[in-house]
Amino acid sequence: MSSEAKKILVQYWGYPGFRPKQEEIIDSVMAGNDTLALLPTGGGKSICFQVPGMMLEGTSIVITPLIALMKDQVARLKQQGIPAGAIYTGMYKDEIESVYSNCLTGKFKFLYVSPERLENSSFIDVIARLNVSLIVVDEAHCISQWGYDFRPPYLRIANIRQYAVSAPVLALTATATPTVVDDIMSKLNFPTPNLFKSGFERKNVAYNVIKETDKTGKLIRLLKEEKGSSIVYVRNRRKTRELSDILSQNLISANYYHAGLDAKVRDERQKSWSSGQTRVIVSTNAFGMGIDKADVRLVVHYDLPDCIESYFQEAGRAGRDQKPAAGILLYNANDISNAKKKLLNSFPSLSLIKNIFNALGNYFQLPEGSGADIGFDFSIADFASQYGFNIIETYNAIKFLEREGFLFYVESAGQFSKLFIPVKKEEIYRYLVENPGSDRLIKEILRSYTGIFNDYIDINETLLAKRAEMDLKMVVDKLAALHKTSILKYIPIRTKPQIVYSTERLNTKYIQFSKENYHDLKAAAEKRLQSLFDFITNSMQCRSIQLLAYFGETKSKRCGICDICLEKNKVELNELEFDHIKELIKSSLTDNPQHIYELVSNINAEEEKVISVLRWLLENHNVIRQKDEMLMWHDQLNMKFD
Repeated sequence: MSSEAKKILVQYWGYPGFRPKQEEIIDSVMAGNDTLALLPTGGGKSICFQVPGMMLEGTSIVITPLIALMKDQVARLKQQGIPAGAIYTGMYKDEIESVYSNCLTGKFKFLYVSPERLENSSFIDVIARLNVSLIVVDEAHCISQWGYDFRPPYLRIANIRQYAVSAPVLALTATATPTVVDDIMSKLNFPTPNLFKSGFERKNVAYNVIKETDKTGKLIRLLKEEKGSSIVYVRNRRKTRELSDILSQNLISANYYHAGLDAKVRDERQKSWSSGQTRVIVSTNAFGMGIDKADVRLVVHYDLPDCIESYFQEAGRAGRDQKPAAGILLYNANDISNAKKKLLNSFPSLSLIKNIFNALGNYFQLPEGSGADIGFDFSIADFASQYGFNIIETYNAIKFLEREGFLFYVESAGQFSKLFIPVKKEEIYRYLVENPGSDRLIKEILRSYTGIFNDYIDINETLLAKRAEMDLKMVVDKLAALHKTSILKYIPIRTKPQIVYSTERLNTKYIQFSKENYHDLKAAAEKRLQSLFDFITNSMQCRSIQLLAYFGETKSKRCGICDICLEKNKVELNELEFDHIKELIKSSLTDNPQHIYELVSNINAEEEKVISVLRWLLENHNVIRQKDEMLMWHDQLNMKFD
């Protein structure tokens, strides 16, 4: 079995061998076992289901919430000669029916779907008739309310297993605590626990936390010191542009990226950065999923992330080539208070969420009981202004409704128009004879685009007009006219964000949010943020040890390259000696301030070593000097929620 898997790996992906754990995971799936794979960012999760998907008879269903990643993987599979399709909220009905048709006729090996699709009656009908070989759950942490990106539609995944009883489940995630790992297997109805876990340790990545008042100045210095490819993460779109402009003014090759940009612009900027033309990309967390760039030397979090999971996953995009790299987190006191405020704002009251849902229906003039799978152009600024809502609360309410599966917010426009010819070639030729005015355009379409008789394909009207030596407006008008004749299906590019309803519009009295779930989610988010605060303020323990312990790896050794380890290295003591003396100092100073000469004489250890550790503790503010020169222990973990 392994030899066949390796043959497919070489034939389609060109890799000479598997990465750690990949082969074991594939063998488990091929044996028909439900399997959970916990692999770090860049660990090759897609290979774990794409290789067995090629070996198994039938179609693999891949459930993922990441539409951009879904599109990217389908495009890559097609480039490799592997037939695949995707269905997600926001597609037109004709597009979806075309994908279903290709699945039912056995043309697709992989069908990617968003979790909101799982309760759609048409989808259930197709699944029941389809030979499903494997059910893949990507970003599996989304199924757990204790995870950092809980999505209620994921809870429906277990329900579709009844329509594919012989298909094993492969769940994949990069970041999950031990509690979330157990929850994933329970929610997916694993008959027995079956976890394959690759160690989270990244020996070549230095995790550094820097408290800095002038973060912009520090960022410029860091990027001038490190000449390699870099990512800078910020928390809002406006700041991506502002910071990118500042870097450019300081002669640093930079550009910005966020989900609100036109898809074509995003694609161009990603390619420019990936190819090395642009050295630094300043982005929201929209940038990174599915990016396969091995030589990223530096990932900087200019703003605090939501949680340790986000930091670890995003910092993990550095140094995939195994060469030295760093993940640096910059923060100051304002960031702490802003993070608390942002978390509170991200949970609007349940009554406000219902009011916003109702107002959206009025805004789109949508009658109750209708709207499922229908998309509407949407300006959040216009909506909030028209109904008197705070724009930040509106955004968070919409994201909550999205998580609950009521609607989907497509924040970025489409990248291409789409075209599909649903008739046979003979009918096309007959049409050309009867309508000579369309001869030039249709012939150019047939010459330019392969596969157009099988599925919707992306087209570029400007390029098509140039090849056909026609005016762009004439091409668009002719395509629209041909669409009306049903000789072809033409879907023009979308230029605005959209709200797409996953279900029909309900009367607010029928909308049920579980208060327990809401409060549990909020409590879990507060706990994750508190863990982040504890991480950034803990200047005593190796950063890598802290991160690995959070994910359940409690026997790791200090990395030797993070900010804390580098400071400890200056003390010239081994870890055991340092920790022993530190504990003696802490015990002596807690609730008992002393002068330095008293402290040193009271500690049962070599004087020089005590002074070295004490100097380090003073520099890192674990011990503070009072006005009367008395020393006292300072507990830094004082950023608790009120």
